[in-house]
Order: sequence, then structure tokens, then C-alpha cells
Amino acid sequence: QVQLVESGGGSVQAGGSLRLSCVASGSTYNSFCMGWFRQAPGKEREAVAAINNYTGTTYADSVRGRFTISKGNAKNTVYLQMNSLSPEDAAMYYCAARQCHYRASLDSSDYNFWGQGTQVTVSS
Repeated sequence: QVQLVESGGGSVQAGGSLRLSCVASGSTYNSFCMGWFRQAPGKEREAVAAINNYTGTTYADSVRGRFTISKGNAKNTVYLQMNSLSPEDAAMYYCAARQCHYRASLDSSDYNFWGQGTQVTVSS
């Protein structure tokens, strides 16, 4: 069973930046594709960004150019650098993982494992 633990959420003013982290543990897998999703109160969960087991990435249109997803050297850690934040980015952010090599997916149904989430608040 894979455990995912997110960190790095917090409160920031519009235009500011945050960096989210997610660490995966408890697995014998040696290759992960990982993604970030978010859900604001009263809204459906939406995809933010995803990365394959290497450096292949994909982004939601709403964050492309402002957010960057990357993996740590150990490949069991994924980061989400968020710049130029706006109140529309405020949400609970969730990390997700699945065993794969090449296909970075923005489809939440592709993921087997989910973290508990980290809250991002953006004030105007």
C-alpha cells in the first residue's frame, strides 16, 4: 500500500507563490506517475498537473505557465511550484500516484493512491 503525504500549503496573498510537496512511501514500486488535483468548496475536483516517471508533464489550461510540477531525485517525491496565485487557485490540493512509466494523466480515475490534502488559501 502506498502512502502519500502532502505539505507546503498555507495562506498567501494574490500574486504570491507556494511550493507543495508530496512524498510517497510504503511501496515496492520503482516507477510512479504522479499528479496534483484540487477541490474548492462546492466545486468538483479538478486536475492541476501530472508527471510521468521521468520528466514528461502535462498541465490544466488554468495553471499552465504559472505552475510547475517536478520530481525529486528519489522519484518518490513530487513538487508543485505555484506562482502568480489568484483567489481562484484557493482549494484543497491533493497528491495522487499510480504505477506507470510514461503516461502523465490528468484523469483522476487513473490514480490508485491519494493523499489527505493540503490547504491553499489565497487572499485578494
